[in-house]
Amino acid sequence: MNRLTAISLTASLLFNSCYLFADDLASDISIDDAHLNQIVANNEVTATEFMLDLGWDSRYISEGRNNLDKGGIFWATAVYQYENISLYAVSGRADSEHYIEWNLGLEYGITLSDNLAGAVGYQRIEAYADDRCSDNEFFAYLEYTALDWLTPSLGYTYSTEAGGYFVEASLHSNWELSDSITVTPYITQAFDFQYVTEAHDGANHFQFGLEAQYQLNTQLMLSGHLSHTIAQEDIKRENSDSQSNLNQTYAGVHISWSF
Repeated sequence: MNRLTAISLTASLLFNSCYLFADDLASDISIDDAHLNQIVANNEVTATEFMLDLGWDSRYISEGRNNLDKGGIFWATAVYQYENISLYAVSGRADSEHYIEWNLGLEYGITLSDNLAGAVGYQRIEAYADDRCSDNEFFAYLEYTALDWLTPSLGYTYSTEAGGYFVEASLHSNWELSDSITVTPYITQAFDFQYVTEAHDGANHFQFGLEAQYQLNTQLMLSGHLSHTIAQEDIKRENSDSQSNLNQTYAGVHISWSF
């Protein structure tokens, strides 16, 4: 239940003003998904800032898996930032079945050098469906920004409930088509180490997609993504008896207001 991508997407709007990061947004991320979705520190952040984000994904995909039997999911996110510290709350509600999720977290942005930045944090997850589940997660994120057109990043999430961790290595390429429009193709390779399953450690899924953002004004931003995941050994072993297609294609749209 990794919302790192969605949180990454949300928090990066504060740290970098107009830079969209997602996964898958993280999430996810989200969160990329956002995704979380698109967690990046900046040398020149404002002292205090708030951000609200509303979004919808056609499927709830995390760790290369669809978490819902049918339909998509709505997301609402609130972030409060003071210097390099961010507090956030994320609420998700499925549009076609009974599923509600809450993520409450804290992250600290770190600038290691002119071109190397990252963040560390903690989040509490509560999910309500036919069965209730909860988790505590600790995460870290690192990004190298020397080349805006090719930005590598590495994300790490540890789950206390599963006693395992999940790693995502990504490449993003930011292209400014105009002063207000930016498109970002990306690729992500994910690895599971007892975070989702215990039967296999290693390659989980490969993901690629296209993110886009449109800056409506200094406070409002419209963003969207189209993403595709390819199941690898961890997902295939988990679903060895299934004849269904394990790859996933999904899209999402968000509107964000910072003030």
